[in-house]
Amino acid sequence: MSRSTASNTPHSLTQITLTTDDGYALSATRYGAIGAVKGNIVVAGATGVQQRFYRRFAEHAALQGYSVLTLDYRGVGQSSPKSLKGFEMSYLDWGFCDLAAAVDFMSDESIPLFWVGHSFGGHGLGLLPNHQKITAAYCFGTGAGWAGWMPNLERLKVRLLWSCILPVIVWRKGYMAWSILGMGDDLPLGVYKDWKRWCAHPHYFFDDPLMSAVADCYSSVRTPIVFANATDDPWAPPRSRDAFIKGYSNAPVITRDIYAAKAIGHMGYFRLSALDTWDEMLQWFALQHAQLPTSLTKANG
Repeated sequence: MSRSTASNTPHSLTQITLTTDDGYALSATRYGAIGAVKGNIVVAGATGVQQRFYRRFAEHAALQGYSVLTLDYRGVGQSSPKSLKGFEMSYLDWGFCDLAAAVDFMSDESIPLFWVGHSFGGHGLGLLPNHQKITAAYCFGTGAGWAGWMPNLERLKVRLLWSCILPVIVWRKGYMAWSILGMGDDLPLGVYKDWKRWCAHPHYFFDDPLMSAVADCYSSVRTPIVFANATDDPWAPPRSRDAFIKGYSNAPVITRDIYAAKAIGHMGYFRLSALDTWDEMLQWFALQHAQLPTSLTKANG
C-alpha cells in the first residue's frame, strides 16, 4: 500500500511488467481506483521523464475513482537496458509499441479508457495502432518542437543545444546523455537522431517527407482531445501546440491556454500546484463518460 501526497486516503499500487508486441519488457505501475470505478487512465509521459514523476497525479486520480497506469518507455528509467550504448530503437517505438501495450492492458469494454498526455504523450496518441480504444484524451504541453515557436531566449538555448552541445555529448557517450545537463533521463541514440531531425521543422515530423505514413495515422484519429498549454511553457507555448495539432485533422479538438499566477513552465502540469487543473480534467472525463452510449454507461453504472 502507498499513500497519496495529496490525501491521506490509502490506495492500491501494483508493479507490473508489460510485454509489447515486439517482445520488449516495460516497467509499469497500476494505481487502483478507490470506490466505484469511473474509468481507466493511461498516463503517456514526456520524453526523458520517468514514470515516478507522475505518481502524485496518479494517486490523486485513483482517489477520485480512476485506475491509472504509468510506465517507463523502453530505454528510460526502469525500462532501460544496463547500458544505452549500442541500444537500438526508434523514437516511434514508444507510440507504436510501448503505449499500445499500455492501452491494451488497461482496456475494458465495460469501463471508459482515458488518455493523459504530457509533451510527447500528445504525440503518442496519434501513433497508436489501437487509438480507437481511447474514449477521450487530455494532453498538456504538447508542441511541434521547433525552436522558432519558442520565446527568444529559449530559442537560442535550444538551437545551441541541438547544434553544439548535444552532438558533442552524443559523440563522446554514444547516446543522448543529457542527464549531464540536468535536463532529463538519458536517451537512446535512435531517439536523439529522430528528435533532432524533426525539431528542425516547424510542424515536426509532419514536414518530414519520409513520415507520410505517420500523417495518415494521425488523420485516422477520431478521439475527442483537449490540448492544454501554459502561456509560460518555454518548450511548447500555445503557438507550437497549434502548429502540431493540425495533424489531428479529423479529431474533435479543443485547445486551452493556461494563464496561471504561479509559473508552470513545461513540467508544472504534473506538480501538486496543478491540483485544480487535474480536477478540471477529471470533470471533463466524467462529462465524456456521460455522453457515451447508454449500454456502456449502464455497464459501468
